[in-house]
Amino acid sequence: MIARVNGPGGLMELGLGGRVALVTGGSKGIGFGIARALAAEGAKVAIASRSREAVDAAASELGAAGFVFDSDDLDAVPVLLDEVEAALGPIDVYIANTGGPPPNEDPLGFTREEWESAHRTLVLSPMTILARLLPQTRERGWGRVVLVASSAVLEPLPILQLSNVHRPGMIVGFKVLARQSAGDGVTLNTLLPGRIATDRIIDTAGSREEAEASARDTIPAGRLGDIADMGAAAAFLCSDQAGYITGTTLLVDGGLTVSVS
Repeated sequence: MIARVNGPGGLMELGLGGRVALVTGGSKGIGFGIARALAAEGAKVAIASRSREAVDAAASELGAAGFVFDSDDLDAVPVLLDEVEAALGPIDVYIANTGGPPPNEDPLGFTREEWESAHRTLVLSPMTILARLLPQTRERGWGRVVLVASSAVLEPLPILQLSNVHRPGMIVGFKVLARQSAGDGVTLNTLLPGRIATDRIIDTAGSREEAEASARDTIPAGRLGDIADMGAAAAFLCSDQAGYITGTTLLVDGGLTVSVS
């Protein structure tokens, strides 16, 4: 079990046993790391991703349920939620995660279609899911929502202009929803990953060796983050113990971000 918390009486359970957790973009990378952490805590995990092959492989490894879902397709949202609830029961935990939109060295070099796709994927899709899940979790008196964003919301990266524009707006939107939902036992928080050892980071660097060498030189922790680091942070925010933490952001970046959040 990877996300235990030491308390006065020893190890504390995180209270996730039997909870139904939906992780979008959960077949690899950060989403997979979070899904693995939640499954290790006894949650009934549903992972969703675009590729049937990738979803089935990840679900088999985790003992999870797999569902094909493209966050760019808003009409697919109610179908996904219906399927998850039919298979596992009402959803208690929602991890709003998706692969990042494409980079471009020219921040004005994106097409209209790329802007619209980023808006659907990063904003409209999670908000459409929340429009259904939040009233249900508030009525039941318990729920956890964790958005996976990026440390770029604090220190924008010129090549990630689509993320720069859309992700901060989601954090502001989460603040509003968190204040409305706090009295009903539902929390909404955001993780801000830095350089985590995913395919995207490695491809950008050119190779894993180059990515790790750069990390040793530039990240105070001296290494790339691991998807397990993201999983541990998400599992805590989803726990009973984190019930008084809502509407906030948590950096998972090994000290890389200089600005104060």
